[in-house]
Amino acid sequence: MKLLLTGFEPFGGETSNPSFEAVKRLPERIGSAEIIKTELPVSFKNSGPALISAIEKHHPDAVICVGQAGGYAGIAIERTAVNLQDAAAVDNDGIQPEEQPVVADGPDGYFSSLPVKRIADALKSNEIPAFVSNSAGTYVCNNVMYTLLHLIHSKHLPIRGGFIHVPFSVEQAACKAPGTPSMALEYMTKGLELAVRTVESERI
Repeated sequence: MKLLLTGFEPFGGETSNPSFEAVKRLPERIGSAEIIKTELPVSFKNSGPALISAIEKHHPDAVICVGQAGGYAGIAIERTAVNLQDAAAVDNDGIQPEEQPVVADGPDGYFSSLPVKRIADALKSNEIPAFVSNSAGTYVCNNVMYTLLHLIHSKHLPIRGGFIHVPFSVEQAACKAPGTPSMALEYMTKGLELAVRTVESERI
């Protein structure tokens, strides 16, 4: 089995992005799964094509995209992606779309094809804060999740795919207001490993 995991480059003035920092720390194999790692740009225009290129290159059996949701106290397993770009801040290209579709004339939304509740339960069983989220937002993370699921559905690909949000890292939170929620990178990485093992156990 081959699993593609993606994270994002830094954005919003940060010097690192724990989504890809956690992905980078994963081993090259988890169980029987070969792990492929790719960094995506924080770009409404370029993140989707970069993801599609990685899928076409590696032909994975499953894809887990990872992003950062500052303010979360746990790891969020995303259930839905919507066909909407409505950014509260600019992306790394300086673009800030308002009420634009991800895919013109595409469906309103898609459900993750990952076992979201089982992943969240696996993390919580290992004392890693986690929950199922019903909204991936309307920023680049949702853009990537929708692009992934639209590709899978429109091309009838035998791939499972979905999205996971991680909190601020401890290092990031240290520079923010007291009490800002955070998580150590080692716990994020362990959470992603557990997600991979859960997906691996339900291979197509």
